[in-house]
Amino acid sequence: MELVFGPVLSRRLGMSLGINNIPYKHCSYSCIYCQLGRTIHLEIIRSYFFSTKDIVSEVIRALSRTKKVDYITFVPDGEPTLDINLGKTINSLKKEVSIPIAVLTNGSLLFREDVRQDLYEADLVSIKIDANSEEIFKKINRPHPDLKLSTVLGGILEFSKYYKGKLITETMIISNINDNMSELIGIARFIKELNPYKAYIAIPTRPPAESWVKPASEQVICFAYHKFLEHIPNRVELLIESGEGKFEKISGDPIKDLLSIVSVHPMELNHAFDFLSKTDLDPETILSELIERGEITIVNYLDKKFVIRKHISK
Repeated sequence: MELVFGPVLSRRLGMSLGINNIPYKHCSYSCIYCQLGRTIHLEIIRSYFFSTKDIVSEVIRALSRTKKVDYITFVPDGEPTLDINLGKTINSLKKEVSIPIAVLTNGSLLFREDVRQDLYEADLVSIKIDANSEEIFKKINRPHPDLKLSTVLGGILEFSKYYKGKLITETMIISNINDNMSELIGIARFIKELNPYKAYIAIPTRPPAESWVKPASEQVICFAYHKFLEHIPNRVELLIESGEGKFEKISGDPIKDLLSIVSVHPMELNHAFDFLSKTDLDPETILSELIERGEITIVNYLDKKFVIRKHISK
């Protein structure tokens, strides 16, 4: 297997050089929506997988062939904190390169002091928070039987108290699993306690581990977005496009710009009209065409109409 891949364009991290420090599907969860399929090795004991020397060498070799990297990111085929050498590898990389280090983790092992110490060394940590109740936790994340949600959330909260880097969260919303009002409000309230740099709301946009998994509806996404905003003002974004690399920054093309914006933030319909009216385009015609093409949808929330990027259930 390749220890290093990319760089690839990530909405959250810019140009990201990936580190695959865990062999395929060694994980503490077997999430129903995982794009890598069901977990083969469900485990919570940290182990040695690859040498720090080999990983650092591969990173340096990859950097010599690429011009721009914003983050070096631990984003393996399993749970990165199962790697007992994670902290050692992060520190070794920092001695060799000045590029920020990110770790994308499910946060399940942060109840362990050694795991927290390892992640304190990273410049950015992304943590998965999909549930606020034990029942939903077991349904959506299908954790190792020795993991309890109260322990997991306690570890995440403890980590957040002392972590000095950028902490971001990601919540995957699945239809008929964790898309009810009380669960979403509970998740938002917990994330507020973490005081994250950014809180992302996501839906599955690639084939999931279980074929019956479906994304939450646009109405639920809009509800979740506003409820998260109530608790985490100005720090909530959506991840609802199929492939982060397809995200485009403001480009000067008003239609592309509109689609980029509403894929991250629902936009009030009247604001969308104002946005498009500043060009030579007819707002009503453009919005009608985008709806007809399945690019956007209009949802009602709090007696207002919002434009949101349309997702396609798979």
